[in-house]
Amino acid sequence: MSGLTSRERVLAALRHEEPDRVPIDLGAMRSSGIHAIAYNRLKAHLGNVENAPPMLYDIMQQLAQPEPAIVERFSVDALPLPRAPLGLDPARPRWKPWSLPDGSPALIPDGLAQWPREDGGLEIRDAAGHILYRVPSGGLYYEPVYEPLADATTIADIEAWQPPSISDAELVWLAAEARRLRATSDKAILGLTGLKVYEGAQSARGWQRFMEDLAGQPALAEALLQRLADSACADAARYLDAVGDCIDIVQLGDDLGTQNGPQLSPRMYRRLVKPYQQQVWQFVKARSGLPLFLHCCGGIYPLIPDLIEAGVDILNPVQISAVGMDPVRLKAEFGRDLVFWGGGADTQHVLTEATPAQVADHVRRQIDILAPGGGFVFNQVHNIQANVPPENIVAMLDAALAYGTYDSIRERVQVGETL
Repeated sequence: MSGLTSRERVLAALRHEEPDRVPIDLGAMRSSGIHAIAYNRLKAHLGNVENAPPMLYDIMQQLAQPEPAIVERFSVDALPLPRAPLGLDPARPRWKPWSLPDGSPALIPDGLAQWPREDGGLEIRDAAGHILYRVPSGGLYYEPVYEPLADATTIADIEAWQPPSISDAELVWLAAEARRLRATSDKAILGLTGLKVYEGAQSARGWQRFMEDLAGQPALAEALLQRLADSACADAARYLDAVGDCIDIVQLGDDLGTQNGPQLSPRMYRRLVKPYQQQVWQFVKARSGLPLFLHCCGGIYPLIPDLIEAGVDILNPVQISAVGMDPVRLKAEFGRDLVFWGGGADTQHVLTEATPAQVADHVRRQIDILAPGGGFVFNQVHNIQANVPPENIVAMLDAALAYGTYDSIRERVQVGETL
């Protein structure tokens, strides 16, 4: 295949076909991007990019939205349609200057108010005064702290709670943004729904409390999961009615793994969690007709067959440094059923510690493992962290382009260079 647009390239990969080259992602969703500090350093390193402050479309993770010049410099093939950032008024979206922890500039939503803490950090509150997020002095990320169902003791308490929902104003804004992206770009567009069931329960109840519910009060846990699943389906219907004809992929998130394996046993997952995820995922797929992209971190190898059965088409971030996530085995066992969107470079050790030459070699090996037969979109494992040297970012993305042509992949694999 030659002369493909970015959208055509991504869609071919999603059909498990080999396009002209491996598609590349940088920032198409909230776990495939770059910390704003690393982004500013990357732009300074490149030298020929306009020195404008980046917009933080995820204030919690301090993620920069890559600008068109960066997207084109690195031949990026996908763009996000993100939910409205915290503090952005969809009716009048405006941004204001902000300083990152290293003193470099950024832009944050005009309506985002932050309060100082006694420890020198900051906190973000809602209209009722609840502390939603906090960051210590000099911290690089905000920690969510508000647990609205922390004191719930009965199923009635759960059923009386209203999960957060997409507002009509945000849907109008999203529809306009989706039409703009479709009209002005040939990139594949990921619809970032923000919908989650298992993570939503952990956030609402508190991580430890919800895990204890699963083990000791399963009826309470299932009531909360059902409440969230029903709400997610209702929101998904409204979301897809607004933007479904302008996006190419529907993205959801629900982390199930840790560095050392799944957060819960496969048996418990199948009995208590999978039915509610499957309810949402199958609804989204039936309503949209689009491939379903799941962000799910960690060593989730034992759960992957269940994820496929429940409706997942695309898996991210493919955390190759976690237990059980050997890319050779993943490709061999699941490469016919799953698209691997990630796994292209290890962010825990390689990007932070290796030389640029070692980064490029690592990228080549990952491409040679995951790309044959299609079903692979290049992206590093999760977000590029603030301490990653810009030379390594350039080496990674340039290597993805240089080594990602399918003619060169077939030639290398045939002669065994990947070994």
